[in-house]
Amino acid sequence: MDEETLVLSGFDLDPESLARVARHDLQVALAPEALERMALSRAVVEAHLDDNVPVYGLTTGLGPRVTHRLSREEMAECSELTVLARSTALGPALPRDQTRALMLVRLNGLLAGGAGASLEIADALARLLNAQVHPVIPSIGSVGASDLCQMAHLGLALLGKGEMERGGRRLPARDALRAADLEALRLAPKDGLAICNASSATTGRTALVLHDAGELLELAQVAAALSMEGFRANTSPIAAEAAAARPQPGQEHAAAGLRRLLEGGALLDPGAARRLQDPISLRCVAAVHGSLKAALDFLEPILDADLNGSADNPLVLFEEERIVSTGNFHTPALALGLDTLAMALAPVAALSVSRSVALLIERLSGLPGTLSPQGVSRSGMAPLLKTGEALLAEVRHLAQPVPHDLRWSADGVEDDITNAPLAARKAGDIVWRLRQILAIELMVAAQAVDLAEPPSLGRGTEVAHDLVRGAVDTLDEDRALAPDVVALDEALLVSGRLLATVQETLGETLSS
Repeated sequence: MDEETLVLSGFDLDPESLARVARHDLQVALAPEALERMALSRAVVEAHLDDNVPVYGLTTGLGPRVTHRLSREEMAECSELTVLARSTALGPALPRDQTRALMLVRLNGLLAGGAGASLEIADALARLLNAQVHPVIPSIGSVGASDLCQMAHLGLALLGKGEMERGGRRLPARDALRAADLEALRLAPKDGLAICNASSATTGRTALVLHDAGELLELAQVAAALSMEGFRANTSPIAAEAAAARPQPGQEHAAAGLRRLLEGGALLDPGAARRLQDPISLRCVAAVHGSLKAALDFLEPILDADLNGSADNPLVLFEEERIVSTGNFHTPALALGLDTLAMALAPVAALSVSRSVALLIERLSGLPGTLSPQGVSRSGMAPLLKTGEALLAEVRHLAQPVPHDLRWSADGVEDDITNAPLAARKAGDIVWRLRQILAIELMVAAQAVDLAEPPSLGRGTEVAHDLVRGAVDTLDEDRALAPDVVALDEALLVSGRLLATVQETLGETLSS
């Protein structure tokens, strides 16, 4: 396989690779050993069918019907009925990247072997991804005890029912399947449950959020360093000795990244700072950004277990030729990790807004008020911060933890939920808002640097300043600034161009 193909084994999927498949249509292939594993697992399922061994969802009914033993005829139709009865999700369809992430996560999970699914399902998912044909999956219908009702819509599409999307157009599922050289599948016993009983929607969304939040941390580092240049901040708080004196998780990492961005410039020279004591938003950047690094590190292994583990119930242990009941579909750790991440993103947003405000205040920054070269007769960049504060208010609202609800459904069998899908959605919603906040700070900081005219900038901050100026002009006279924020975001942030160029200049990533 070439480097433009991701070979799936069931055990080594990561957020970066997932994002390439979800957003850039990287092709996928199935590792031979994974297909062999699936075949061995399926053989165990067939043996249990032949022996009529009691297995949840295979030879028994689901939920409150667990005590009902299925006849051979019922087993044959149970898979399709499992999908049809649970296709109850509602609301706007998942975005394309989240749908592709869902498909990839479920495919990788099937390859791990615990589901005992037929090989035809894995083949169909791979071919759909490569043909860029996707089921239409409503966004609301999961409470975090597997994404049962959302995943059923994936099964519905494989049955040739409902709708699918191709090239931005919705098509009847059968027509879309033919575009990928597929016919509607006939689900064998347990296949329906293998498709539905997974948290692939939440896991896929979480992987995209983790990927994006990691980039936002590096972007926040660049924005903060550029603000420090414009403010002529005191850099002693990010000195290695200062950060090591209280080695909070992530703090030394963040301080080192800021120093790398400023290296080669005058701000790190002794006596370069204008003030002895700067506002907390400048003085404590390493502590706050370090806490986001710690939150990312906390979520990463939790996500990895869901990306590359078997969350199936029942679970096929093919090496032992057994099928066992599990609680692996439940996602409390994922909900906790996502809430932790959301709460760590909020202070990063707050500090960014505060730094921008500090640069606008002449008493603090030593620069013209509102950063207008025309003086107090102009509004300068001040009105832009009202939008920044509005974005921050939304971030703080979204950062509140999801409720931990009790419920008693399926005759009392399903009596706990995690709300992990809501936690993933909230964290994802924060990502866009924080990116806009950082775009605003980059614009304000670049304006401050223009007015401060420091002797020299750091290697990283100089590149960042030049890129910002290539996307938006210096503010010489009041103008509408919203188009500048959009232009900066589209040209440098969404594309990843700013981070890539800064990292190329430094010869290393800011997270190394």
